[in-house]
Amino acid sequence: MIMDGKATAAAIKAELTAKVSELREQGVVPGLGTILVGEDPGSKIYVDAKHRDCKEVGIESLRVELPEHATTEDVLAAVEHFNQSPAVTGFIVQLPLPPQCDTERIVAAIAPGKDVDGLSPFNVGRLASTSRGQLPAPLACTPRGIVELGRRYGIEWRGALVCVVGQGQTAGRPLSLLLTHEQVGATVISCHIDTRDLARHTREADVIVAAAGVARLITADMVKPGAAVFDVGVSREVDPITGRKKIVGDVDPAAAEVADRFSPNPGGVGPMTRAMLLVNLVEAAQEIA
Repeated sequence: MIMDGKATAAAIKAELTAKVSELREQGVVPGLGTILVGEDPGSKIYVDAKHRDCKEVGIESLRVELPEHATTEDVLAAVEHFNQSPAVTGFIVQLPLPPQCDTERIVAAIAPGKDVDGLSPFNVGRLASTSRGQLPAPLACTPRGIVELGRRYGIEWRGALVCVVGQGQTAGRPLSLLLTHEQVGATVISCHIDTRDLARHTREADVIVAAAGVARLITADMVKPGAAVFDVGVSREVDPITGRKKIVGDVDPAAAEVADRFSPNPGGVGPMTRAMLLVNLVEAAQEIA
């Protein structure tokens, strides 16, 4: 079974449209801000898609675009502008930033209540320090999207053995924290670049989340028959026929034949990440209402 992130994200956006309409009736207009630095084609495409998503569900959106040579102070000024703006319910700084920018300092400057990416040290720290009760909000979008996509396709997370491959800032590390919270209740094998005998761990797992950014890392013989597999990592390769760059995931296509449920890349977790950004934003607006 293919876990279709595009179709699921479309369903979530339809649900959000009704919620946004209710908020507007109460005089609350959700607004998303984006800060884009430089001309990275992938980042521009992603930011444009977020603004289209906003228009679809009735959310206002505001942009700040800075040149490639922008300094840390330039970006911090844009962050502070959105922190103070009443028209901005929440905002994101599109990553990666150019090398001269201090990413950690910039992300830490985002007001926690407006951090709809869920990646500020404050919000990740709340998740890390909370194992019981309600989940803290906002949650990192990619991990939240993975869990929600799985739920909508019948994955029983509670008690499942999940192998998370990769411990990156936006996916693997916050996902490992989220999965072990009592609201999800999974058992996690956390793998990374120094893990010995990766295949031994993945073969044990009921669910594999491949988020290392290494093309075709997970092969068919590394997947337990009947497991669920999420392909999250992104690499770009040049197509030998067209000469164009194409997205390649962490999972070899043959692994989909072994898995019971498979979330492809592209078309799986990516659309869910964007949908969860809107969910975080609408939830922040509901707090205001």
